[in-house]
Amino acid sequence: MRTIRFILRKEMLQIFRNKAMLPIIFVMPIMQLLLLSQAMTYELNEIRVHLVDLDHSPTSRHLWQKLQASPYFSLTRQSQSIKQGEYDLLTNDADLVLVIPQHMEKQLFNQRFQKIQLLINAINASKAGLVNAYANSVLQDFNQNIQSEFTQVKLSPQGPAKPTTARQIKLTSTNWFNPELDYQTYMVPGLLVALVTMIGAFLSSMNIVKEKEIGTIEQLNVTPIRKHQFIIGKLLPFVFIGIFELVFGLLLGFYVFDIPMVGSPWLIFAFSLVYLMVILGLGLLISTMVDTQQQAMFIAWFILIIFILMSGLFTAIESMPAWAQQITRFNPIRYFNEVMRMVMLKGSGFGEIKQHFIILTVYALAVMSLALLRYRKTT
Repeated sequence: MRTIRFILRKEMLQIFRNKAMLPIIFVMPIMQLLLLSQAMTYELNEIRVHLVDLDHSPTSRHLWQKLQASPYFSLTRQSQSIKQGEYDLLTNDADLVLVIPQHMEKQLFNQRFQKIQLLINAINASKAGLVNAYANSVLQDFNQNIQSEFTQVKLSPQGPAKPTTARQIKLTSTNWFNPELDYQTYMVPGLLVALVTMIGAFLSSMNIVKEKEIGTIEQLNVTPIRKHQFIIGKLLPFVFIGIFELVFGLLLGFYVFDIPMVGSPWLIFAFSLVYLMVILGLGLLISTMVDTQQQAMFIAWFILIIFILMSGLFTAIESMPAWAQQITRFNPIRYFNEVMRMVMLKGSGFGEIKQHFIILTVYALAVMSLALLRYRKTT
């Protein structure tokens, strides 16, 4: 323990004297949470609408006024030409073109059937799907209002039709775990996972290779320090830094973004210790395979970008192809990402995350063992 304590002291001094590492430890977490949590969202705040009203009736005016009353839609242009609307789509000046045909009101009240055309810019498939869903929701509401008005004004031969009481089914919905449907509540726990992952992997992968670059690795190799003491002393500082970053991120999420903590934070800390063993072991393994810090950064980034994109942070794993879902079983970030959201938002206990805990424990033992075997203390 005395030897490990001296190595730990030496590593902490070396880390805080390194001006390149300090911004990674303190600046990157703040920038990542404050900026990415605001920018990374699938919500649409403004949908630009080009209106082509060929009917000019009270009903058509009521339709586009109802659309404009929605907080998501903004009427940017109104014309009498479908080609002009198509041109706005081509020039990216409109997200949606609403085409109201001629005689819409007449056809609607005489035949009770009329088609309305929606032209949507679908270069971004996710955005186009949301635009279509929002527009259809407004149109369905408008359709129900029209049907209600039609029923009230329709006359029978004997006079006004007697009102009838229709049996209806009322649906009451409740949103569990994220009642306000706030996208930040969903994204911030995942961003914390990415934060801890990048800091742990980058710093640990550059650690031993830095000793190679400055030539101090040979001095350490000729000392009586044992391999396990050297590795423990090298990795422990990054365990402390990783836990510090996680605590800092949780406090920032709670006080700045109002992210709830339904479950036990101690369960998150216990799971994060196992997770850090995986990430730090991976960084240690990378550092034993390269000769420069630049090579370590490139390899760590190449591995992490695949892990992060296939972790369920941005795209739900259930939406991935079957073969990709099988690959994510070997992705440690996936398990930490799921656990963070389960504990923070659902209040899950150890029983619900036990399988994740076992998988990451096996993963940590395998990666650390491989890293220890790969590192050779030679003179």
